[in-house]
Amino acid sequence: MHRERLKLGILFNFQPSWMGGIIYIINIVKTLNFLDDEEKPAITLFYKPELVKFLNEFDEYPYLKKVEYDYPSLVKGNVKSWLLRKNLFVSPLLKKYELDVIYPLQDYPVRTKTKVKLVSWSADFQNKHYPEFFTKKNLIGRHQRVNNALKNTDNLVLSSHDAHKDLKHFFKVRDGINVHIYHFVSIIDKVEDVNMKELRAKYDLPDKYYIISNQFHRHKNHKVVLLALAKMKKMGIRIHLAMTGKMPDASVSPYMGELHAIIDENKLNDQISLLGIISRNDQLQLMRHSQAVIQPSLFEGWSTVIEDARSLQVPVIASSLGVNIEQLGDDHGYFDPHNVDQLVEILKDYPERNMGDMLYDPYEKRVKEAAQTLMKILSPV
Repeated sequence: MHRERLKLGILFNFQPSWMGGIIYIINIVKTLNFLDDEEKPAITLFYKPELVKFLNEFDEYPYLKKVEYDYPSLVKGNVKSWLLRKNLFVSPLLKKYELDVIYPLQDYPVRTKTKVKLVSWSADFQNKHYPEFFTKKNLIGRHQRVNNALKNTDNLVLSSHDAHKDLKHFFKVRDGINVHIYHFVSIIDKVEDVNMKELRAKYDLPDKYYIISNQFHRHKNHKVVLLALAKMKKMGIRIHLAMTGKMPDASVSPYMGELHAIIDENKLNDQISLLGIISRNDQLQLMRHSQAVIQPSLFEGWSTVIEDARSLQVPVIASSLGVNIEQLGDDHGYFDPHNVDQLVEILKDYPERNMGDMLYDPYEKRVKEAAQTLMKILSPV
């Protein structure tokens, strides 16, 4: 007997500069494509016009309709929603489209009477741990967004149990909210084989190297790795580090200026390759063939970089954040992100990589389990 497909509305409403959110939505659709055909929902993707350049990422999903949607601005949308007592971020969609569920609803200024299951999402609570990394306006906005959701939603998705602990610590969570944990998985379906000798030559890399693939923001903490390399150099131990990600000019980024100063003062230029923005395929292949991925962050939600490494079966050396341990498990090298010596101890005796080692569960198993978890969360029943 034919079962009607779940009608899922996905809100693709992020600033074009926030790749974390964009990748999150892309991964959701690609993950659902791993379900058996009869289980796949019919997706309507309501995309912000500024995100049109990412729409080709969704083309392989067989039951997807793309709809351009003019989302209200955050402030005006909230104010008008309060005045009219209807959530203008979604109410026009509820009227015009037949949907069973909408996800991820970040803006929930008022409760909505509807049979459609509205599922909220909060990425992380970095602003509570490191308020100095945010403007006062952003701090107020992020706090109010979560407060609104906790007041008005019945279903809230978080990316980790660590984030759930933060939620309970920083906010009053009313009874009746269903808090769901969804661990997304990086999809690596389009990684093309390359000649690694040619790829290393392209980026002037030695046979053995470590890699960091983070944006150059202060909380990503590249600094501790550079200081570790400087200390190891004095011990007569030299390793090579490749770093990918958009590099702001030091004249407008004090943090980037600090990193360049460490490199220059310790004469690390021949051990550091600043690669900038490179293609996704090149990045994943460089990760796949590295000695290890280093993830030194002061804060993470659910790290896309760690998920990439897991999907590629690459070892990870990570800061000892609760979320990193939740993501990787206990059997990995962790260090206090403020402690250079701990990182030195890991790196100076780090074993040579065996490329055939299976360090994590198989890729397809992880993705299918993630898809099934997501469907359980989104199911109206």
